Amino acid sequence: MTSIEFAKNIRKTILQLVFKAKASHVGGALSMADLLAVLYNGTMNVKPENPEWEERDIFLLSKGHACTGVYATLALKGFFSMEELFTYSQNDSRLLSHTSHKVPGVELSTGSLGHAFSVGCGLALSFKRKKNNRKVFVMLSDGELDEGSNWEAILFAPHHGLNNLIAIVDYNKIQSFGTTTEVLNLEPLAKKFDAFGWNAIEIDGHNHEEIKAAFSKALSSEKPPVIIAHTVKGKGVDFMENELLWHYKSPSEEQLNEALKQIEA
Repeated sequence: MTSIEFAKNIRKTILQLVFKAKASHVGGALSMADLLAVLYNGTMNVKPENPEWEERDIFLLSKGHACTGVYATLALKGFFSMEELFTYSQNDSRLLSHTSHKVPGVELSTGSLGHAFSVGCGLALSFKRKKNNRKVFVMLSDGELDEGSNWEAILFAPHHGLNNLIAIVDYNKIQSFGTTTEVLNLEPLAKKFDAFGWNAIEIDGHNHEEIKAAFSKALSSEKPPVIIAHTVKGKGVDFMENELLWHYKSPSEEQLNEALKQIEA
């Protein structure tokens, strides 16, 4: 399966999960689907049949509220069954409404923003000191870059030469109460990372060729690399795109059917 087909399946599954559970955060899950599709379609060194494989690369979803994107990706890759996937957010399910480490393939329970980046730094440092070639990928939201703990991590990684840590910013430019420009402007984001000693790579986060090239560049970088992926919140569904409402709302059955139709097309 190509990464583009994989991304389409991830998006359809996200929509179905959010609808069934009457959940939220669909917009931020859809915005990172292309990034996840490329990551799990040959970029990361993982074994779905053995999620605890000792030589696996590590992926941390710092924006844990967008867990449906990762849950869908992992189930579609075979880390656990599709049947279990659709227990998402039900009583007694291990698929909680923010990413849970009890789910095969999920390394860290996240949801309180600003934590996973620091954990990623610690893991990357330990791999460096053990002379282990494992990589750590951390997916951040743009809104959570308001958190000071992330800027401590941004200082820490270059100081320790953590080029085995690959940060990815899902830069969809909408956070919980408005646009990132309105709430707390991040620009010039790439220049800020560069000034802190990172190798900032800006891309269209929905162009699979650009995503693949960015990961290739990141994996050979001498500095800690950050991929600043310009994305669209709610990508793939015209009435969800760039709409803050879909940070909170679940679709009706009519909206679900229309969204699935658009994704398939």
